[in-house]
Amino acid sequence: MQKPLGVASPAITHSSANKSDDVESNDDDEEEDDDDDDIPLAKRTLPPKSSHAIESSDDDDIPLAQKQQIAKKKTSKPTVKTEPMDMDVKSAAATSKKRPLSGSDFTKLKKEKGGEPSKKKVKKDEDDPNLYKWWEEEQNAEFKEDDSIKWNTLEHQGVLFPPEYVPHGVKMKYDGQFITLSPEAEEVATFFAALLETDHGKNPVFQKNFFKDWQEVLKQDPRNPKITDFSKCDFRPIWEKLERDKEKKKALTKEEKQRIKAEKDKLEEPYLYALVDGRKEKVGNFRIEPPGLFRGRGSHPKTGKLKQRVRPEQVTLNLGREAPIPDPPKGHKWAAVVHDQTATWLATWKENVNGSTKYVFLAATSSWKGQSDMQKFEKARELKKVVDKIREDYKRELKDKLSEVRQRATAMYLIDRLALRAGNEKGEDEADTVGCCSLRYEHITLEPPNTLHFDFLGKDSIRYTNSVAVEHQVYKNIGIFKKQVGPGNMIFDRLTPTSLNKHLNNYMKGLSAKVFRTYNASYTFQKELDRLTQADDSMVDKLLSYNRANRQVAVLCNHQRAVSKSHADSIARINERIRALKYQRMKFRKQLYYVDAKYKKQPEFADPESDMDDDWIVQHEKDLVEKEKDKIMNKFQRENEKRKAEKQPLMAESELKEKLKAADELETRLKEERKQKVIAPKSASTTAEKLIERIHKVDDRIYATKNQATDKEENKEIALGTSKLNYIDPRISVVWCRKNDIPLEKVFSKTLLEKFRWAKNVPENWKF
Repeated sequence: MQKPLGVASPAITHSSANKSDDVESNDDDEEEDDDDDDIPLAKRTLPPKSSHAIESSDDDDIPLAQKQQIAKKKTSKPTVKTEPMDMDVKSAAATSKKRPLSGSDFTKLKKEKGGEPSKKKVKKDEDDPNLYKWWEEEQNAEFKEDDSIKWNTLEHQGVLFPPEYVPHGVKMKYDGQFITLSPEAEEVATFFAALLETDHGKNPVFQKNFFKDWQEVLKQDPRNPKITDFSKCDFRPIWEKLERDKEKKKALTKEEKQRIKAEKDKLEEPYLYALVDGRKEKVGNFRIEPPGLFRGRGSHPKTGKLKQRVRPEQVTLNLGREAPIPDPPKGHKWAAVVHDQTATWLATWKENVNGSTKYVFLAATSSWKGQSDMQKFEKARELKKVVDKIREDYKRELKDKLSEVRQRATAMYLIDRLALRAGNEKGEDEADTVGCCSLRYEHITLEPPNTLHFDFLGKDSIRYTNSVAVEHQVYKNIGIFKKQVGPGNMIFDRLTPTSLNKHLNNYMKGLSAKVFRTYNASYTFQKELDRLTQADDSMVDKLLSYNRANRQVAVLCNHQRAVSKSHADSIARINERIRALKYQRMKFRKQLYYVDAKYKKQPEFADPESDMDDDWIVQHEKDLVEKEKDKIMNKFQRENEKRKAEKQPLMAESELKEKLKAADELETRLKEERKQKVIAPKSASTTAEKLIERIHKVDDRIYATKNQATDKEENKEIALGTSKLNYIDPRISVVWCRKNDIPLEKVFSKTLLEKFRWAKNVPENWKF
């Protein structure tokens, strides 16, 4: 029997934070919060340290999970080879005696020269014939995150660079005068102009960082005017140009949009897949991030800084030894080409703002990532076997005589009960973000008798504020530690994430502090689902319970988001839909009274619609007439477009006028019906039973829409996606959906359905 977490929801108050998705993310489809703070640098399998390789100085993009060891015969560790920088890349491709791969090459599964072919029979998926169903293979759990061989042969087309900047020539103003900028300076000014009316563009920190970096660009060309005062800059002419471009894009015909999409798809086609041991696997984000202004998440101190254009000379590729080397853009060279069979990344480079290393991996749907996810959740399940022992030990050690042991026990309590990250020390030029082990004096304040108030910047500069009652000994220990270290110093000055994880390894091999976050998220979700879901609930109620359980996990993990600017409008639109449904129900009731007057006296059908006054009804009926007119005109337009394409005679305007009479007739009928207490059904054969059935269907829709509004309101400051993507075992959702006859598509997006295909292979009686 597992003990519930010691965090009561009412006791926790999280502040809202602006967690905006940043364009520099190199993940596939959705942001991944891998929480890999504690992975040793050696496990990140970077290129060898040389003048051409790239070091990692950040934990943002840890390599994707790795697949099981394929070549059991190969016992020796492979060497990592870096191609000489002065070697012409095209010559290198020629020496391999193979031409670079084209998009069509990936349709043929092939073996590399000298490579040992995979001896496994590849299982296919009915929906995707190229999908490798690794979860049905024997011993798929043998996959290890170590320095073992991850692949024998690896081919891919490299990365896709963004197009070069094309100057638009629109002049901005400085001190009231139009100025001419160099193309480089114009490009950066355009980055800012695009954000002029956003919260970023109005943020003083964003403005300051942008202006500082822009001035450096301006200095590079003596033809640029001297610009020293941001307040004198007027970017609106460029902003207006960008707005006109948006309108032009919206005005494109369907055919033009399809043509543009087809050109984009053709350009990206060669990069979509890689060949791994003869298997075709989808690549994640193969696009190099375009230049722009760094936005960051939360209160990031570097927001607004210039993200410079990445060149091929900064990019290192990882390929099989016999694989053809993709051609870089004309006139450029790759930084290096390595053949590291222990690594799962395909390409890597370093971005300039935070100095973090970016990677291209296989997609989240790949076998490598899938096996890693399964292993992560299985490790969290294993923690169940020892979690009670760990809790008993750290509770006892809260009173230990050694300060080091007391600090470790207190940190473990906070990590376990509050799902805090362990945290790493940051450099002076990095954002001031902390985790449990790096909390400082000012991050925790004490309120007698036993309440701790937390206030600090966590991962991605998301502010964490939480007030929670803790055990008396924990409260006492924090007070002692603060007194010992003093203001500005780390509370746990004798503890590091490394030493903490080393201690946890004594309980279970591979156990680290971050496993507690996954365990507590999944355990809380399972517990809340079991508590909230009732067997006789409707599907709508069950889905609301599911989202409420998900929300408890998001609160626990501090997955916040700022309230959307459109939230109030969105709620208003939902309320309007509810009113429209009530209007429809009112019409059915009037028809029911016409068919059988006895229903006027029955409470179920006699209640008036409380929130529909006469003015609203008049306006709603006007809207219905306008919608009918728009529907007729759009249908008329589509028909003429079709006839034009088929070179047939077009319909005359007189025909449109004739069709629009239906809208006039609707307007007349609605005005007449408004005055009547009973309305004759459109069909004489309509019975009272049919009308009652229609009323009940509308009742169900109203109930479902009200639940939607409730769910939306409760979620306005909580991001449900991150915990579902990274911390909650997907098998919990699969089993819950089966048990409650709910399609998995109701709770998982298309991205999650593809990412967690392996989770569907779970027994009916499975439980976290």
